[in-house]
Amino acid sequence: MASIDNSDHDKTDGAQGRAEEEAEVRAATEAALLDAFGGVLGMVETTVPGLVFVVIYTINHDIKSSALAALALSVVLGVARLARKDTLKHAFSGVFGIAFGALFAMMSGNAKNFYLPGMLYTLGLGVAYVVSSLAGFPLLGLILGPVFKENLSWRTRNPGRLRAYTKASWAWGLILLAKSAILFPLYWWGNATQLGWVKVALGIPPFLLSVYLTWIFLVKAPAPIDVIAEMEAAEQERKAEKERDKAAKAAAEQAYK
Repeated sequence: MASIDNSDHDKTDGAQGRAEEEAEVRAATEAALLDAFGGVLGMVETTVPGLVFVVIYTINHDIKSSALAALALSVVLGVARLARKDTLKHAFSGVFGIAFGALFAMMSGNAKNFYLPGMLYTLGLGVAYVVSSLAGFPLLGLILGPVFKENLSWRTRNPGRLRAYTKASWAWGLILLAKSAILFPLYWWGNATQLGWVKVALGIPPFLLSVYLTWIFLVKAPAPIDVIAEMEAAEQERKAEKERDKAAKAAAEQAYK
């Protein structure tokens, strides 16, 4: 009877251990995605300046004031990131994107060109996700591998994560290409106001869908191999071996004396 009780207890401990491990994987995946893609503030940076531009342009149809207002807001958001000690990548990527759009729009006199740099970036990124997946080097693995401290180990030592990164990269690629398929016809045949409002509407939902699918694929994948920890452990072992050799040499010299 006692053995049955112990068996039940072991099963409970095992289930609890698996649940805790799954919770850790989920938390680590969520943290990695937030770090890689800029979190909530990243969504604000990619959406709100464009919203400011289209609102002001809809009211006064003045490209310069609309572009400068959007750029000023983007700079404020970048400074806010610096104040929070975020990475320079997140702090300046949004500012540069808005700055290029504002410059293109004001130089060309075409308000639709405010959105063109971002649209070209989205199209190029979508193609990169698809091509990298076909080539066996899914882009999402290259982005998230260093965040998970696994570097490229997922490609040669962890086939389950390679499959997860490939699926997630396909998801990102197809979603971004679908977004481009909606926006470019509006750029060619629509007006600036139509393009602006549709681009704002397509700012956050596709991003959230891509991140959600990535999270689904990764939490079901095997845990990452922490190659940084492996290298540190190997270095510690080398140091310990040197110390042992040094101690053995000293002992041998002492015994010789």
